[in-house]
Amino acid sequence: MFSGEIDLSTPWSKANHDRIGTAPDPATNSEAIVQVYGARTFSWRGAFAVHTWIAIKPQNATSYTRLEVIGWRKRRGLPVISITNDWPDRNWFGSKPEIYSEIRGPEAQTLIPQIIEAANSYPYPEKYEAWPGPNSNTFTAHVLRHVPAMKVDLPPTAIGKDYLDESNNFVATAPSNTGVQFSLYGVLGAILSKSEGLEINILGLNFGLDPDNLALRLPGIGKIGFIRDTIEATD
Repeated sequence: MFSGEIDLSTPWSKANHDRIGTAPDPATNSEAIVQVYGARTFSWRGAFAVHTWIAIKPQNATSYTRLEVIGWRKRRGLPVISITNDWPDRNWFGSKPEIYSEIRGPEAQTLIPQIIEAANSYPYPEKYEAWPGPNSNTFTAHVLRHVPAMKVDLPPTAIGKDYLDESNNFVATAPSNTGVQFSLYGVLGAILSKSEGLEINILGLNFGLDPDNLALRLPGIGKIGFIRDTIEATD
């Protein structure tokens, strides 16, 4: 849940990117790992939205691979998809990341090729719009939808996760793979699923009721109620 603290004084070039310690060290942990993260976006946008990314580490790999979409890459004439070998649990320009999902061992090893294939099939590699999408959360949701075994509930603050266009007739599986959704370019739509519950999207702002976790889903705030917002990763 959002703490309400937004740093408007620190320039992006001096923002904190330290690790928070939720990613096991590959030097001491050889098992395959898949993690999904999110953190408040930089500056005032963080009051409304999070940036999400996916990390993978195959068995015996010596580093993690981060898969995400970054908007400034478009301004430099680059594809918006960023694939880097880096720690996945770094602060995102000063914002502490939360871990939404973690899978380890043989299951993770099986899922990693599917995740890579889904990332390669992302339909907007040259396109980026912070609102209503496609953006970093559109990418994460796309990958999750194409890996049915991943049941990840992206928060209502992941603006762009609902971006759908005419290529899929504005209908798709919910990002959690536990229901369905309808959306017009991420501006107007709804999700009905076991994980997200009922979530209504109006102009990119999501309102909903999540009976699975006894929670309200609110724009800017996230989920509030008797819920588990994130999971605790262990070494």
